[in-house]
Amino acid sequence: MGENVSSSKIRLVERDYRVLREIDRWRAITGRQIAELAGFSSEQTGDRRLKKLIVAGLVERKRVLYGVPYLYSLTAKGKSLIAAPSYKEKFRIEQIRHDLAVVDTAIYFHNKLSVPYGNILSEKQLHRLDGFSNRKHRPDLVFTDAEQKSTCAEIELSLKAKDRLKKNIKDNFINYDLQIWVVPSLQHRIANILQSEQAAYSDIEILELKEVSTNGIYFEFHQTE
Repeated sequence: MGENVSSSKIRLVERDYRVLREIDRWRAITGRQIAELAGFSSEQTGDRRLKKLIVAGLVERKRVLYGVPYLYSLTAKGKSLIAAPSYKEKFRIEQIRHDLAVVDTAIYFHNKLSVPYGNILSEKQLHRLDGFSNRKHRPDLVFTDAEQKSTCAEIELSLKAKDRLKKNIKDNFINYDLQIWVVPSLQHRIANILQSEQAAYSDIEILELKEVSTNGIYFEFHQTE
């Protein structure tokens, strides 16, 4: 049953709550991605509804980086409506391309592997479940398939310290049945390290960024950085 938001004369329906929850569970998200995740028939249809949610004071949008579409976030009123944590969140400029690639990867898993969106947990959700005093490493995405096999995904677009990368690989091997790594290209140094680790960890799969972002935003990266 819908709910009236008196300040805007908008009547909220179940998909509006889904929109709010999707915005809340990602660190950054675009209108195109919201339309995909919330099941709108087109990006334009999603944009029209988002505009109404903005007028209602539940959602806000900002341009925070050149070449990147508007990013959406919840207002305090929007957070309250879905009982989300009330603390103010900020976009991390240096992480935006990564954060958007994470959402595109979730969409890829849904479209290519038939993973229900409800089965996918984001890193943000995993940290909330852990509690904020427990800041251990969590993958960017986690999901369980119909056979109850767990898969984690890491979107790795810039090279970390090799020891840290290898530790994350080992942690994922211990905690999940399969680990999928999304990298800028198969020629990138990150891919080279992962390929060398496949001898010890047979659960590693590697995808190129352009594969998961075919219908989304594709950012160019140095191929061998």
